[in-house]
Amino acid sequence: MRIYLDNAATTPLDPEVFEAMRPFMLEDFGNPSSTHAHGRKVRAAIESARKRVAELLNCTPGEIIFTSGGTEADNTILRSAVETYQLKHAISSPIEHHAVTHTLDHLVKENAIELHHLRLDEKGHVDLNQLEELLKAYPHALVSLMHANNEIGNLLNVESVGNLCHTYHAYFHSDTVQTIGHYFHDMKRLKVDGMAAAAHKFHGPKGVGFMYINKDKKIHSFIQGGAQERNMRGGTENVYGIIGMAKALEICYRHMDDHKAYIEGLKERMIEKLKSALPGVDFNGDSANLERSLYTVLNVCLPESEENEMLLFNLDLQGISVSGGSACASGASTGSHVLGALYPNSKCGAVRFSFSKYNNHKEIDFVVDTLAEIYKVNV
Repeated sequence: MRIYLDNAATTPLDPEVFEAMRPFMLEDFGNPSSTHAHGRKVRAAIESARKRVAELLNCTPGEIIFTSGGTEADNTILRSAVETYQLKHAISSPIEHHAVTHTLDHLVKENAIELHHLRLDEKGHVDLNQLEELLKAYPHALVSLMHANNEIGNLLNVESVGNLCHTYHAYFHSDTVQTIGHYFHDMKRLKVDGMAAAAHKFHGPKGVGFMYINKDKKIHSFIQGGAQERNMRGGTENVYGIIGMAKALEICYRHMDDHKAYIEGLKERMIEKLKSALPGVDFNGDSANLERSLYTVLNVCLPESEENEMLLFNLDLQGISVSGGSACASGASTGSHVLGALYPNSKCGAVRFSFSKYNNHKEIDFVVDTLAEIYKVNV
């Protein structure tokens, strides 16, 4: 038996999603840009999926643009917003996803923008007072702050940030890859100009995502070569991926309250059991705060030990799949830029456990017992 607790990296495909995708993998194979019957049928399915995603987010279908995933969506929004509106200043934080930090760094190297980083408190939350100070100094800036951090789970008050950005006429982009499908997003209420999402984070297929682009803050296209996605994203659409993503989001919204309560219970159980089983255990960022962090993510700081070096390998040998940080950097020799920014001198063993509706209490108990055995603690 293997235990999978790396759902922040990717989630298992929901069987109901696969069934929705199946006809478009085998039977309805037409190119949606073709004008014949095969193409028209597929085009209709794509537009139906777009309409469904828009209904769930309470926005218009024209504000939903399908992409290959969150990274493409982040790159598109950041680069195209800077180009479209001739933005000269960007405000962000040092613990954003690399899809954001690397893109902003490249824009700095190209002399397109001047980048300003917000201060972080001891738990990794951004300083919103400083944000307002910077917005006063640099109105019409690009602001990029993620809704939830993919490594430590810290939640951002998107509504407050959106209101600030609106007041100072800034362009507000938020990477919502970890929260779409796990929280309700009402785009009529949130003053967000651009958002990124990836289907595989909420039990949909890999290789597909979408960006929300506020109809009042339209941007230029990033990928050229075709008129697909309403001239916003050239390239033949990932048809069965789009169909699967819309179905996955529909399922998430249908059961969101129940799944949130269940998964939050798993996280709370792990927190309490770890505290009892491992003296000296701590939690990185605000991930143990159920009110201020993702209910799907728990980033654990295990006591300093020689076991830390091989911890992920030893857990893997015991049938437990977890992450030491962001899965996008797995295999890299450098450590987490998020934990490095918060705890530059830490020697703890950092493990990110991330949960889904498919996990259970028995798995949580086994993982804690395994950690106690590795660290030679009697439970």
